Amino acid sequence: MQRAELTTYLDDYLRIAEIKDYGPQGLQIEGRAEVHKIVGMVDAQLPCVEHALSLGADMLLVHHGIFWGAPQRIAGSFGALIRAYLAADLNLYAAHLALDAHPIVGNNAELAHRLGLTVETMFAPVNGVPIGVIAVAPNGIKFDYLVARFEQNVGPTRLVQAHGPRITHQVGIISGAGAREIPLAAALGCDTFLTGETSHAEYYAAQNVGLNVIYGGHYVTETVGVQALGLHLQEKFGVEFEFFDLPTGL
Repeated sequence: MQRAELTTYLDDYLRIAEIKDYGPQGLQIEGRAEVHKIVGMVDAQLPCVEHALSLGADMLLVHHGIFWGAPQRIAGSFGALIRAYLAADLNLYAAHLALDAHPIVGNNAELAHRLGLTVETMFAPVNGVPIGVIAVAPNGIKFDYLVARFEQNVGPTRLVQAHGPRITHQVGIISGAGAREIPLAAALGCDTFLTGETSHAEYYAAQNVGLNVIYGGHYVTETVGVQALGLHLQEKFGVEFEFFDLPTGL
């Protein structure tokens, strides 16, 4: 299909123009006009480009794009990255906060779906847009079973803190670096929290409020949105999609 048609749809579906991010999102690098195959990955750095090209990608669809904060000079390692995209005529489409916040294919909505939970509401605004979800297990689920579901349907856990009730009813979910919102999740009635990573400074927050926490890793918790979005595009447009797993271990 035509790149222009695809990117117009994505921009609208993900509300790219409405959601203020830390850098320009959407089509970050314009490549060839015709897109037959999309490769999805979490990141967009040089090893990702190389793997995408090895799979025959016309477009690399990612969560973490290449533009953050102040403009960079196209030199050094960043210059090498840009030149690789241009030489390959490869499109790069990135959706960061827009993919976290999406109510259907977003990282947090998809994590809830994979855990068999029902999303009730959104919370934890970033730049005015709530990106986290609060999801429920209507009849309750043992916390140990919830951890097992994560490992079966998402990936290995990095750390588990069992400071809350044995039976889980309400779960706050923020993929990536969401540990700072532990107090907010507890204040909103969550007994369990799922995120990617923590820090030493935030480690005791869960104990202080009596909350269960599952740390799934920043990378792992942000694989699911790209996969869900890519499959959505494949079903809607018939364009080929393949997700490539390139974990960072973080």
